Amino acid sequence: MLRLSRKADYALIALKHLAQFGNSDSLSAADIATSYGISTPLLAKVLQRLAKKGLVVARHGSSGGYTLARDPATITALDVVEAIDGPMSITSCLTARGECDHLPKCTVRDPLRRVNDTVLKVLHQVTLSQLADEEPAQPVVGLRP
Repeated sequence: MLRLSRKADYALIALKHLAQFGNSDSLSAADIATSYGISTPLLAKVLQRLAKKGLVVARHGSSGGYTLARDPATITALDVVEAIDGPMSITSCLTARGECDHLPKCTVRDPLRRVNDTVLKVLHQVTLSQLADEEPAQPVVGLRP
């Protein structure tokens, strides 16, 4: 199944939050984690990795926290996922690890490569600005009191 890692999910959540609410002030990992019910130590590690990859800036001290390193319109979902999980590929034959033993007889490598390229293209087209501008999802079924 094609699925983002939990850390990549949390990274997208945190960066969307920073795009929405962190324009002027730094936000702490604890503040963001509390807002979404995420483990603070885990989110802190995710944010540290994003800082190493240049997507956020970490400020230390009593007024410290995290801010986006760039305009949210220039940070893509693919940037975030690859910063956390590394290069994305839907099948092992599409990685830089070398050729699969079945390559000479494989009939799905090219179709899967096209699927992989399409997924990467879509993730590259989605920016943090777009994620931050989306309205919250409305419930499909309303509950009656």
